[in-house]
Amino acid sequence: MTALESPDAKRTGKTSWSDALAVYLKPRVLLVILLGFSSGLPLALSGATLAIWMTEAKVSLSTIGLYALVGLPYTLKFLWAPLVDALDVPILSRALGRRRGWLVFSQLLLAAAIVFLAFQDPAISLWPVALGAVLVAATSATQDIVIDAFRVESLDTSEQAAGMAGYVAAYRIGMLASGAGVITLTWWLAQIGVSPDTVWMWGYLAAAVLVSVGIFASLMATEPAAPEGVVDRKRDPVSRVLITAFGAFREFLTRPEAIVILLFVVLYKFCDAFAGVLTGPFVIGIGFDKATYAAVVKGVGLASALIGGFAGGMVAAALPLSTSLWIGGILQLLSNLAFAWLALIGPNVPALTATIIVENFCGAIGTVIFVAYLSALCGVRAHTATQFALLTALAAIGRTTLSSGGGFIAESTGWFWFFVISSLVAIPSLMLLAWLQMRGHFRELEKRKPAS
Repeated sequence: MTALESPDAKRTGKTSWSDALAVYLKPRVLLVILLGFSSGLPLALSGATLAIWMTEAKVSLSTIGLYALVGLPYTLKFLWAPLVDALDVPILSRALGRRRGWLVFSQLLLAAAIVFLAFQDPAISLWPVALGAVLVAATSATQDIVIDAFRVESLDTSEQAAGMAGYVAAYRIGMLASGAGVITLTWWLAQIGVSPDTVWMWGYLAAAVLVSVGIFASLMATEPAAPEGVVDRKRDPVSRVLITAFGAFREFLTRPEAIVILLFVVLYKFCDAFAGVLTGPFVIGIGFDKATYAAVVKGVGLASALIGGFAGGMVAAALPLSTSLWIGGILQLLSNLAFAWLALIGPNVPALTATIIVENFCGAIGTVIFVAYLSALCGVRAHTATQFALLTALAAIGRTTLSSGGGFIAESTGWFWFFVISSLVAIPSLMLLAWLQMRGHFRELEKRKPAS
């Protein structure tokens, strides 16, 4: 028993708030945080940063818009996730272990893809740029698959939320490094006389060097225990992949209440996503200028989201998973009402600031707790990468498909009632949560959470 563990906590199996805070200092949690930086780093390189590079190269807006399609690997990554579960990487898996071998392999490929993209020129030929961007997105998505599996398998259930909170915070910092960081670097290089034709090359090469943060974390980490039920390595690779993919689906769908669980996964973050997709148009539409939007929604919003993420990690570490989900779900419902209040107030900067703080703080708490729940669902380590990739793709339905009709509702009802409705759409997920709790669903997941 450590100094942070009280006898009462040891006896009852409950976690104190001091324990919940101390979990962030555990070496394996710190390594997951470093991997979060590596995961967030590539996103802007094939997205927002690339769009600015292409804008400077005088590429048409229509073409830049089409380049959003290079991000499809992030959506389709579940298609090749079984490869990560079924196959080993030659040499690296033998030397480092199954997961760490895949981590280093994907990170080396990612660095090589960024370097390839760095040496392209949108002003000369767009097809090599497209190829480089797709390679960056594909290798980044593969790294995400492996990091998710590694995180789920390496951390205890009691550490999952804290690991995810740190991961999300570092992910956002990685995005800042490849977004504002690379853009600022290219501006500074131009100011000191570096040729405009090469500043973006140096910016992307600097980003490639930062991949070493993830490689360092992978090399310093401990390989998770070998899972049970892994397909026989003596089988041919195609059979192993097919058997792994089939096994991952079958294992999950044969669980009690599997369909209800999947429906709950789709709906839990729906109310947050339903309002979130129209936050920008709402803020600008009621009279705020772009400078205020950038400063408050992006600046203050980022800070409150980071704090909310760590708060969510502490909540999930200190309380039972079902209780944590109730807290996250209710906070998400109530936070949308803050936007309804702002719609009545109008363009008032303090009111906007308060609304954004509440929404981002509550939304981040819900996100971290929800991802901790998804991690707990992936209890069979032989299928971790496949099942987590599938669950996160399913959870994205609320953000991408179900919320797509929000604009029609806002036009018909006005902003106030739109945000009231966005709060009410949380009720079905809370009803499913109550049903799963009554059926004992969370008792099985909580059994995996060790006493403090």
